[in-house]
Amino acid sequence: MNNEACTDTKNDDFSIREKVYIADIASLKEQVRSLQAKLFGRSSEAKITLDDKQLNLFDTSEDELPITDEPDEEIEIPGHKRKKPGRKPLPDNLPRIDVEHDLTPEEKQCQCGCIKSRIGKEVSEQLDIIPAKMQVIRNIRYKYACKNCEGVEDDKPAVTIARMPDQIIPKSMATPGLIAHVMTAKFIDALPFYRQEKQFVRMGIKIPRATMCNWAMRVSGACDIILDMLKAEVLKNHLIHIDETTLNVLNEPGRKKSYMWLYKSGPPGAPVILYEYHASRSGDVPKAFLKDYHGIVQTDGYKGYDFLDPLKTIVHAGCWAHVRRKFTDVIKASGKKNSSGNAGTALKFISRLYKIEKMARGNNISHADLYSIRQSKSRPIVKDFKKWLDSRLEKVPPTSLLGKAINYTLGQWHRLTPFLKDGRIPMDNNAAENAIRPFVIGRKNWLFSCTPEGARASATLYSLIETAKANKLEPYWYLRYLFKNLPEAMTSEDFKQLLPMYVDKAALNILDYK
Repeated sequence: MNNEACTDTKNDDFSIREKVYIADIASLKEQVRSLQAKLFGRSSEAKITLDDKQLNLFDTSEDELPITDEPDEEIEIPGHKRKKPGRKPLPDNLPRIDVEHDLTPEEKQCQCGCIKSRIGKEVSEQLDIIPAKMQVIRNIRYKYACKNCEGVEDDKPAVTIARMPDQIIPKSMATPGLIAHVMTAKFIDALPFYRQEKQFVRMGIKIPRATMCNWAMRVSGACDIILDMLKAEVLKNHLIHIDETTLNVLNEPGRKKSYMWLYKSGPPGAPVILYEYHASRSGDVPKAFLKDYHGIVQTDGYKGYDFLDPLKTIVHAGCWAHVRRKFTDVIKASGKKNSSGNAGTALKFISRLYKIEKMARGNNISHADLYSIRQSKSRPIVKDFKKWLDSRLEKVPPTSLLGKAINYTLGQWHRLTPFLKDGRIPMDNNAAENAIRPFVIGRKNWLFSCTPEGARASATLYSLIETAKANKLEPYWYLRYLFKNLPEAMTSEDFKQLLPMYVDKAALNILDYK
């Protein structure tokens, strides 16, 4: 009897070990598929059809789901006229040069002996381009002197010369237009200074990359007051989005990973995007920025933002897009294009929430009305989703991707629900992620900053350019206008009128050197 008991125990131990091995192997395979999806798969988070029957070990389907699918709403599309496909007309503001094509005298002669009469014309347009043209601005300052007394009648200088307008970089050969061109090429078109140097050489001009780098740091220093005013604009709004990304700075003391922080705020008609360079990803960075701030702060799930949770003056909102991304990764790692398992169920909950938000945005409703809609439609979905997550928590291995997704969601739950209580709070932090994307794209080309000073200059110029773009300004014309008028600004109102959200748009294209 004892031998039989020992045998049963050994069999049970073997069975347990076998199950553990199978689970470990499945988990490792899942990790491999996840890495393969990140390396070779599409990064899009497009909606995934939920109908695949072949499922991952840790993403099994369920028969009992606390979610009821609402029938799809029927949408009537009114009849409309389709435009004939073809080439779009060229912009009317471009100058036109007429090139006439006429028949030769011989071709105008008709077979009957008469001369053919002109009865009309056919006009077609082609687009031409004139390569960038360099020009030299000669500042001619006339001198005056009194030939009668030769200036001995007073203490003033004997020779009077016309005043030269203040320059963004004193005694520099670069005009505001040239500096704006170099900065937009670097920070919008992602052309490093060494590539621009080669371009200028082809145009017959030698401008060393070190000179262009110096221009960037000089103009960013001159724009410090504008940057401070942009920061004040961010802090005076009721909602701030925050995000951060890595930056390689070669001569940073200690040579560690550095970061570019981003803050986005402002109403739809006057958004502000502010970049700040810091050598640390510590929560002390946003803590210092948000000192004395009262309002809503929306972030991702990074632990550096944990200091916001206990603050009574700040409502800390999380990001549903990051939650959706976690469950999307589960499906990608399963090696299948579709899934109707646990990850698919989670995505279905989230998709229903986003559908409500999309309908609300389409109707352009007020924050108060959005709050009411969320209370009646979104809150029940969120409640059911929470119950479903709790029911799955102990049934899914915590080390699997699905287990990590569930634990991440529950760990962020206190940040995911504030959007239900305030119509001003978006569901996600995509506003910050979209705003920081131009920097990430540019970083793929210029790769690094040489010095912390250069990184801070980049932060200033990115702030000016991205805020100008967000306010529907053409960055080159805005920078040119700013660099020309900033040295002449004297009062706080003068500086305010140079901010992208307050600048006179009609004045941006007025270029003169008088």
